[in-house]
Amino acid sequence: MALMMIILASYRLTHLIVFDKIAEPLRNLFLTKKETQNHEIKKVPKSMFGYLLTCYWCTGIWSAILLSAIYFFLPSVAKYIIFVLSIAGGQAILETFVGVNIKKTELYNEQIKQSK
Repeated sequence: MALMMIILASYRLTHLIVFDKIAEPLRNLFLTKKETQNHEIKKVPKSMFGYLLTCYWCTGIWSAILLSAIYFFLPSVAKYIIFVLSIAGGQAILETFVGVNIKKTELYNEQIKQSK
């Protein structure tokens, strides 16, 4: 059970760092704006650390290491952090499936209305 909770917690912490709006100020410290050939403005890493904050796979490794270390060395603190993050991770996964299916159902209903 602990392993499953750490996996879910690591998933949620990784997503929080790489994608969520709340961590954007942290990511922006290590990103710079660059114009593409199509005149689009994109944020690109300034350094290797910036790359690590925007790479899901890289951040996932560090999240797993951090949570595992906290679990082994500070278990009384870790149980609360991992508990909250694992609930949020499980909820995010469920929302992805439910949200996608709701959107597909809405799209299907629109297609039926248009075909009538």
